[in-house]
Amino acid sequence: MQEVSKTKLAIYLIASTLLITFVFYGYQICYTPNILVDKDDRQVIITSGTTFRKLQEDLGKGGFVNDMVSFSFLARLKGYDRKISPGRFVLRRNMTNLQALEVLTTARQEPVRVTFTNARKYTELSEKITRNVGVHPEEFDEALDRFIANNPEGFTRETIMAMFIPNTYEVYFNIVPDELVARLYEEYKKFWNESRIAKAKALGLTPIEVSTLASIVQAENHREDEAPRIAGLYINRLKKNMPLQADPTLVFAVGDFSIKRVLDKHKEVDSPYNTYKNAGLPPGPINMPGIPMIDAVLNYEQHDYIYMCSKEDFSGYHNFAKTLSEHNRNAAAYQRALTIEQRKARQAK
Repeated sequence: MQEVSKTKLAIYLIASTLLITFVFYGYQICYTPNILVDKDDRQVIITSGTTFRKLQEDLGKGGFVNDMVSFSFLARLKGYDRKISPGRFVLRRNMTNLQALEVLTTARQEPVRVTFTNARKYTELSEKITRNVGVHPEEFDEALDRFIANNPEGFTRETIMAMFIPNTYEVYFNIVPDELVARLYEEYKKFWNESRIAKAKALGLTPIEVSTLASIVQAENHREDEAPRIAGLYINRLKKNMPLQADPTLVFAVGDFSIKRVLDKHKEVDSPYNTYKNAGLPPGPINMPGIPMIDAVLNYEQHDYIYMCSKEDFSGYHNFAKTLSEHNRNAAAYQRALTIEQRKARQAK
């Protein structure tokens, strides 16, 4: 009997020890800091299709996880190894395994910023827009083509640049291509509120046409405070059914954006974007106009100017004129100043 009691006691002690050890290890696995121990907060990007083995490698090489065995054990216990969500997640200093997996399994993502401020053609946009998200540029282009084929605004390849309102937007890393395009379209609709639409109608222009004119104003403008005056000049020409004669449209038509000075040969190019040959607006924007340029058109300065040329002081501003004779005098003054500057430059060499 005494031997049986000793055996029971030994079994009890062993079982108790194992239980205590298991509970202690379980507590350590769940509640002991194991993520970025004594390090700064960092983001981890998980792309679509990432396997658990690949994630283990990335977290290990990146120095995110201190004890990979305990992290992997709990991850498998929670089923995370079979259901990995793509996204951009922020792991905090001294997180526990449980806290980290809560972030990863509940897809508590940190938003990423999508920023775009300039582009001449929409084909230049895809890389800028997809830079911080899990969408490839080619996927974005394909989604944009699908949108163009079915959109309610009548956007075409020539006018689609008008849909992109330059700004910074927050989205999630794992947003899909069609959702990203839809989000940017929603921002377009928010931008074109009742007030802006009413101003466009008062001009006799659609929002797309306003953006088209704004793109020309942007290309001509070197001083933002002068934009409403330039817009007013082009609106005067539209009202008179005069060709806009905007040099930047010729550069766009030729497709050579290195052109610094438009020549007579450029004015002969056969293109609907040649505003020397064709009256009215070109088929679509020649760049992605910024918000200040769109608002400059909607709030244009009312005057009688129909001509402009660069000022002879090379300040970036323009001399404006109501008559051709006045414009010719301004142009002659600029040419004289330019000739003097070129002569000085040659002498300096």
